[in-house]
Amino acid sequence: MADLLPPLKPIPIKDRLSILYIEYGHLDVLDGAFVVVDKTGVRTHIPVGGVACLMLEPGTRVSHAACALAARVGTLLVWIGEAGVRLYSAGQPGGARSDKLLYQARLALDDSLRLKVVRTMYALRFGEEPPQRRSVEQLRGIEGVRVRETYKCIAAKYGVEWKARNYDTQDWDKGDLPNRCLSAATACLYGVTEAAVLAAGYAPAIGFIHTGKPLSFVYDVADVYKFDTVVPLAFRIAARRPAHPEQQVRLACRDVFRELRLLERIIPGIEDMLAAGEIEPPERFEEQVAPAIPNPESIGDAGHRA
Repeated sequence: MADLLPPLKPIPIKDRLSILYIEYGHLDVLDGAFVVVDKTGVRTHIPVGGVACLMLEPGTRVSHAACALAARVGTLLVWIGEAGVRLYSAGQPGGARSDKLLYQARLALDDSLRLKVVRTMYALRFGEEPPQRRSVEQLRGIEGVRVRETYKCIAAKYGVEWKARNYDTQDWDKGDLPNRCLSAATACLYGVTEAAVLAAGYAPAIGFIHTGKPLSFVYDVADVYKFDTVVPLAFRIAARRPAHPEQQVRLACRDVFRELRLLERIIPGIEDMLAAGEIEPPERFEEQVAPAIPNPESIGDAGHRA
């Protein structure tokens, strides 16, 4: 009977739920769909291919079948720490396309093209054109000042005492409540942004402002949306001083991403940022060998495997 079913095809990122968190359970596959089995044997089904990113917290086990299904339907698996404040690893849901990678790399390696992309990122982030005749390093310094002031203004709006963005990656509990809320919120944003970057066919590591990290481009893109989405949310929850702030932040992020239709905005936003370089994606060279078996048509995004 299974052989009669049509092949799985990735659902476009814009049509999916943003994130789901799983802890203290076994992620497996049953009847062709994800299922989480807890220690009591209770099963919770997850719509196959209907989620952009599954966040796997401590106490979660994942079967080979679940990893294979995630790759086929383009669901990003992210292994995180408790409360989502550490990111240990991520499983790529598909293969980035070579034409997209070459396009991204060319923009990043040419100083003049890179500056155009960075200027557009800052314009989208702050709602105005950055100063003319500034290098990337100078723009980064200007950005740092504006970011610090923005944190202060948003904290004051919600009546939160704010000192500085400060956290210890080895001991998150040492951070104050606003910083813990911000860390949890940005972890959510980075998860869905990485899923979108991969779905669009680009490389998370090839950044324009950030560099030297596996998620440099993810940080570049996420920063464009950060102050419109997760930062106000984090300060609003910190002002309430709930008993379980990280959990409240995660639930609120899920709702905000849906309300603002964030996943619909990220991939077109990436294309707009890169288009600022004003170059065309590279064409295939004549001497290159085309695929012997053409890729079938897919309803998924450009970076998903057909």
